[in-house]
Amino acid sequence: MARQLWMLRHGEAEPHGSRPDADRRLTPRGEQQAADAGAALAVLGIEFAAIFTSPKVRAHGTATGAAQGLGKDVVLHAPLASGFDADEALTLVSAADDGGHILVVGHEPDFSGVVHELTGAGVDFKKGGVAGIRLEGTTGRGELVTLLRPRELAAIARSSSSQ
Repeated sequence: MARQLWMLRHGEAEPHGSRPDADRRLTPRGEQQAADAGAALAVLGIEFAAIFTSPKVRAHGTATGAAQGLGKDVVLHAPLASGFDADEALTLVSAADDGGHILVVGHEPDFSGVVHELTGAGVDFKKGGVAGIRLEGTTGRGELVTLLRPRELAAIARSSSSQ
């Protein structure tokens, strides 16, 4: 059975220059994007073996906001701060049981680069957006199965509360 790598780009953050880059916090909109992402992934029935996050404040805030809806703890993973690549992604995914799902929370341009390296797809990875990649075997190649923008995640999250 295939493993899946799910990638959540951090939500909207304070502007560049407002404080050191690693310390930039989520805006209220970014906090809502994080909560919506977690709720939407829960509505979709995706159960994660682990959630890894960049230690940068905005990514960690996104991960903890999303994790509340997913019932999982968050693990800091320094390589997600900068330079995260397909090899590192495959290392994390390989630790999951067969059929397992891993969620990573981090940054651009790393995430669109990983999507391209693993699938060949070029994506516009929005802040607060999610991509899901199915990985078969040990080839290091995958298929982009999901790409959701924050607006779509919010709609999915709201769909569960209206039922």
